[in-house]
Amino acid sequence: MRFQLFLSSTLLVFGLTLLSSCKEDKKAIPEDKVVVSFKNEGTLTLKKADSDTIIKTIAIEIADDDYETQTGLMYRTKLETNHGMLFIFPDVQMRSFYMKNTKIPLDIIYINEDLSIVSIQKNAKPMDETSLPSEAPAKYVLEINGGLSDTWQLDVGDKINFSLNNE
Repeated sequence: MRFQLFLSSTLLVFGLTLLSSCKEDKKAIPEDKVVVSFKNEGTLTLKKADSDTIIKTIAIEIADDDYETQTGLMYRTKLETNHGMLFIFPDVQMRSFYMKNTKIPLDIIYINEDLSIVSIQKNAKPMDETSLPSEAPAKYVLEINGGLSDTWQLDVGDKINFSLNNE
């Protein structure tokens, strides 16, 4: 009987020790396993439609293939104020983005083939998979930090132009 009590107590202590060590291991795993850095691939200038006045010039990263356009700014933990991502699509159509795996709030700016802003989705909520559609067909989409379209006073009709570093 004593042996059985000893064996039960030993197994209980061993089990509790094992469980507590597993909890410690989980805490040691870093939360952000994926680190993605900004890649400066060009320059984009935003201009007022009515005066052609330059609003802002930023460095851009380009997304122009399936993988890049599907991934976008996912997994990023920061985006500098003077940085953005320009999505370049092969055709003009209604577009819709969402914030799956995107950790920072963004303004999503839809732009037509004439390089005019056709709609803006402001302060898109991080990690939200709700569809954020354009209000008109777009060939380009610019993502910048959430709130900057208001700070920079961007309006529908304002223009962009851009150049790539390798051109």
